[in-house]
Amino acid sequence: MSLYTSVCAGLLFPLHERLKGHRSVAVRRRLEASQWAQPDAIEAERVGRLRAFLQDIGRHVPYYRQAFTAAGFDPAAVASVADLQKLPFLTKAVIRAQQDGLKADDHGPLARYNTGGSSGEPLIFYIGKDRTSHDVGAKWRATRWWGVDIGDPELVVWGSPIELGAQDRVRRLRDGLMRSHLLPAFEMSEANLDGFVRTIRQTRPKMLFGYPSALTLIARHAEKRGIAMTDLGIRVAFVTSERLYDEQRETIGRLFGCRVANGYGGRDAGFIAHECPEGGMHLMAEDIIVELVDGQGQVVPDGQAGEIVVTHLGTRDFPFVRYRTGDVAVKSTRRCACGRGLPMLEEIQGRTTDFVVAADGTVMHGLSLIYILRDLPGLQSFKVVQESREHTRVLLVAGPGLAASADETIVTGFKRRLGAGVRIDVERVAEIPPERSGKFRYIVSHAVAPR
Repeated sequence: MSLYTSVCAGLLFPLHERLKGHRSVAVRRRLEASQWAQPDAIEAERVGRLRAFLQDIGRHVPYYRQAFTAAGFDPAAVASVADLQKLPFLTKAVIRAQQDGLKADDHGPLARYNTGGSSGEPLIFYIGKDRTSHDVGAKWRATRWWGVDIGDPELVVWGSPIELGAQDRVRRLRDGLMRSHLLPAFEMSEANLDGFVRTIRQTRPKMLFGYPSALTLIARHAEKRGIAMTDLGIRVAFVTSERLYDEQRETIGRLFGCRVANGYGGRDAGFIAHECPEGGMHLMAEDIIVELVDGQGQVVPDGQAGEIVVTHLGTRDFPFVRYRTGDVAVKSTRRCACGRGLPMLEEIQGRTTDFVVAADGTVMHGLSLIYILRDLPGLQSFKVVQESREHTRVLLVAGPGLAASADETIVTGFKRRLGAGVRIDVERVAEIPPERSGKFRYIVSHAVAPR
């Protein structure tokens, strides 16, 4: 570790977190100690934390006061995580209907967030400082598994307007001090890809972070241009927000000359799991309880596929208890060779977002269209089908609050992204049909990118 990285990780970033009122340093230290405990010790610790968490929200969160009473549930009697099965699921529909009732009556500062909407159901929710502290601390722990730390040069390929819209002077100063450089993942034109490759070569990052599809596209572009990227000293590429395919892992690793570390989570459900150098996809089990359930809502045994349901113990200001993510995974039945006592996911299924292609051939991440849709009041779900570079269809399931003017907003926004001459058809439908495989895809592109 360089002296500069030591100063950033040991002084500058902790000071930054303290000024923001976050406990991220304490969380990271706690998690780095607990990860080496035996599985039964980790389980005992989190059951105690779960019991205290449920007692707390039962006193202070109106929705859960009512839910516990209706279920005859006594949080003080919780003896195992299986007791969660006595409680109802938290769904996106419940969160929409209970926005105020889910806020603790003594909550601290709350930040308003949106999901990216790649599940087809955009969601508005709130995050307190405890939740932020956990997510930062847990991610920090996982980063350090790979021999890199805050302050090592980092290049982030991302597309969320939360990050891209926050590049004010203070944010740029902070990122500069931490040696973190942000590139927009939306617009993958030939010129932009050339610029991305140049930037990576100039910054010589120790770590990359971004969508696997975006990093794969940049890596292939460098290969097409005959530009080697394996001599930059990149140690690891952290990928998240999409399903990581084996071919993407191979391409990123080969062309950047680094290991690839998969991460899983979301703004709503939290930082759920991360891969270690031994290949184990470890759950952040100390603070996040993951159940896998079948179509009837029953918990499935380890080794069987089920929908991921999350209880996040760092969310007391706006609790997520038995939150249905819509993603499907398989819990592992083995223990990782790294020696950590954290349980693992064996496989994550059903999480992918496609690229779309503008009329002029610019390749963009599908989220560039999703962000136009996700904040529309009254929108229940959607699907975007790009039939060609000249024609895109938008299927909407409208709730009672979706205004007629929303169609014009969508058309205008999509044309701004895809091209003024592109035909945009907005179709209001009763439901969004699944693919023939039974899986749901909310960005589907049949357009062909120029070669």
